[in-house]
Amino acid sequence: MRKTYVIPVIALSTVLALSGCAAQESTAPSEAPTTAGGEILLEHGFADSDVVSVIAALDQLPRDDRPSNVVASIRPNELLLADDTGREESMPMPDDAFYVSFAPYVSQTHPCHFHSLTTCTGELANTEIELTVTNDTDGSVLVDELVTTYDNGFYGLWLPRGIDATIEVSMDGMTAATPVSTSGDEDATCITEPLQLR
Repeated sequence: MRKTYVIPVIALSTVLALSGCAAQESTAPSEAPTTAGGEILLEHGFADSDVVSVIAALDQLPRDDRPSNVVASIRPNELLLADDTGREESMPMPDDAFYVSFAPYVSQTHPCHFHSLTTCTGELANTEIELTVTNDTDGSVLVDELVTTYDNGFYGLWLPRGIDATIEVSMDGMTAATPVSTSGDEDATCITEPLQLR
């Protein structure tokens, strides 16, 4: 099992700038992810938690319970954490799964590329939506279910790495769809603007 590692310290403002804004798991990682052991994670109650558990807990926290002094940014290959004292930590993502969080909306959104588990918010909090995710290569349906967005207005998915897929969301007769890739080191983990429901 890989250990949590600490990466060189950079300014919290840099992490915020690189993060976007702010789970039900469709494809759970097949191997045991890294266990948390850094000071930031320990101070926020994540001793001995793996990266999948940390992401699920933070993304699904009620908005009023989110830590105000921590930024947790989802990257394709790692979860980056930084606090207001300048400390930074990182947990590697599973090799076989890619986390993407998305926020459908009707009238209001913001640009986002890397999802922030502690600062991102979307318009449709705690809203029931129909969700379909299709593998673009072979047409197989990876997800087809009725889900409820989290209190932050987002919904998170673990998808297989190395695929191109289409996320489609429907609500009250309105629909939105967007492509998503899980192959590259710079692929988006946060999807907002393409998912306007019409």
